[in-house]
Amino acid sequence: MISIHVQILLIILFWNSDCQIIPRIEECGLSCSQGIHCKSKPSSDIFNSFCHDAPASLSSMVLKSMKISTVMKCVQGSPCSLHLNIKGTLSLDENIRGLEICSLSLDTQQSQCTNVRFARKKSKMLNGKKVQVQFNCIEVNVAQHIYVTMKTVPNYCEVKLSQEYYVEDCRNSDVGKHIPACSAGKFDYNVDRARKIISVNVSNFLRDQDYYVRLCHKWFTCEDVGAFAVIKGKESLKSVSLKYSQLLPCLCIEGWLAIPDARRIQLCPFENDTKALWDNIVYNPATQTLAWEPACPVLVMVNLCRLMKSNDYCEDIQNSSKNSPEKQVKYSRVDTHPRLCMKFTTKQGSWVKCPFAHGEFPAWKMRTAAIAEQIQVFFTSQTKAQFSVLVCNRTQLASCESVGMHHSVSVGDSVSITMSREMCGSTICIKGWRTDVDYSVPLQICDIYCGFRGQTYGDGNPAKAMTHRMKSVHSLH
Repeated sequence: MISIHVQILLIILFWNSDCQIIPRIEECGLSCSQGIHCKSKPSSDIFNSFCHDAPASLSSMVLKSMKISTVMKCVQGSPCSLHLNIKGTLSLDENIRGLEICSLSLDTQQSQCTNVRFARKKSKMLNGKKVQVQFNCIEVNVAQHIYVTMKTVPNYCEVKLSQEYYVEDCRNSDVGKHIPACSAGKFDYNVDRARKIISVNVSNFLRDQDYYVRLCHKWFTCEDVGAFAVIKGKESLKSVSLKYSQLLPCLCIEGWLAIPDARRIQLCPFENDTKALWDNIVYNPATQTLAWEPACPVLVMVNLCRLMKSNDYCEDIQNSSKNSPEKQVKYSRVDTHPRLCMKFTTKQGSWVKCPFAHGEFPAWKMRTAAIAEQIQVFFTSQTKAQFSVLVCNRTQLASCESVGMHHSVSVGDSVSITMSREMCGSTICIKGWRTDVDYSVPLQICDIYCGFRGQTYGDGNPAKAMTHRMKSVHSLH
């Protein structure tokens, strides 16, 4: 475990890196010590890319001690810019005419090279002396990853210095305050839900500089939702209108200056609008598969449930719980009964969606008829199906304990269940469900009427038949 002293030191180091003041320059340039006159020019000499063997008299240590830092060039009336400050030490030698300093952006693979030459007469007089070269005219972008090389001219093999360098990013307070790429702007927005348009007004960004605005869905990165809009820097109107299809929790407004590697800002104002997430439910009749795929990353528990007729409560179906941070949820071999629903539970609450509630798919029904000491149970369905039936004692609203054996029934057939006088009552129910699917809604018919011999009825029949028919119930939305 890290000691408290080490933790404090790390905090101080990180704080210092974020608050470090970048040294200022008004002009970039080249300087050499020892009073040696040197000059620079952009290098495009492809032949210096190939090295050849150094003379035996030339030490491989003739070039050493390269150091890289960042400086900020600020000229009144112009925005500040970042430059590499490269220092290296060279031991002068009659076989060396100068240096080549190159930088390669590992982000964009763009390179730029500078050739440094020394005055020949002066350098010969100081042969063997060490000269420090400083060059700070390579402009870089915020947070750029740079590979810097320094080699001799001519290019001798094994005589080369190289180093990777990371330019400070916008978290550095000095960079964030003075570099245009860190001035990401500020949003104000208005939503027209009827027209499905978000109007965005942008302020606090560089004048005369174009600005991009787009809508995106935030997953690991922010993925495009349509084309981005451009606010022209020279125009007085600094607003755009962006169309959307759905207000989702991951729908964000993103903006950035129209310059390379510009800092981007995001505003995600609809994080609590989760209602639309639960609409993307699809049923495949061929495979009997019920699937839901989130349009946004969301931590949610998904269950199949049975919608209760009495109080709109949805009782979880056993062994149907699934977690879905961002993947598709699938249930195979699903009953298409109108009261079979999907329940979505997050920290904000629960939502129930019933995809079969509107009658687009065939539903089965169960009915009973009481004749003498027998209860006949019938199932009707537009498709082939197998069912199981039992008598149960309803101890609670969502709990019914079996008090008899299971009976198997096919569509079009019926089963007769013998009922004793003790079994008839307000808590006794007939429970039926499909057995040819993996997920089925169990239906219950309760308050069973029983007719027994010896009782007389006004119509002269030994018993009176009472039929209970279960009707499909529209589900919650």
